[in-house]
Amino acid sequence: MKALEEKIAREGVVLPGNILKVGSFLNQQIDTSFLMEMGREVGRLYAGKNITKILTVEASGIAFAVAIGAAMQLPVVFAKKGDCNNVSGPVYSAKVHSYTHGNDNFISVPQNYLKSDDRVLIADDFLANGCALIGLCDIVKQSGAEVVGAAIEIEKGFQHGGDDLRAKGLRIESLAIVESMENGKVVFR
Repeated sequence: MKALEEKIAREGVVLPGNILKVGSFLNQQIDTSFLMEMGREVGRLYAGKNITKILTVEASGIAFAVAIGAAMQLPVVFAKKGDCNNVSGPVYSAKVHSYTHGNDNFISVPQNYLKSDDRVLIADDFLANGCALIGLCDIVKQSGAEVVGAAIEIEKGFQHGGDDLRAKGLRIESLAIVESMENGKVVFR
């Protein structure tokens, strides 16, 4: 999505450790009109795939997932991180390593939110090594549902998580793929 690449180039900030800060428009302060445009683009990319639910992980993926859900008129489910006192009953869970925060989290979804006949589109803000995506796919597998594909706002192509998962047969549609971040400049694939 050329418009996203242009916005990243204009407003994104490259931080040490290959961190791309897009908080000014995507995940801390949100450009809602632009977010809805991205949701419509994902809806176009996955039209006709009979998706029944959008799944993401808290927190930064939620806004993107909701934009997709609104565009496709589908419910959105998000996996919670860590122990949650307000979640009761059986859950599907997976261990996920966070590249950005450098720690492991357990994520979970109540079992009554995903059913075996669901066709699930996974959505997330970033794809680096693929750990969050693998964890979400595992949760869908536990439910007996089917992963139709994944929609990613920004993929860090140089970390190869997306390449590895595509090689295993997962359809991934990334709206922007960063090839490198050098000297404060973002280069797109």
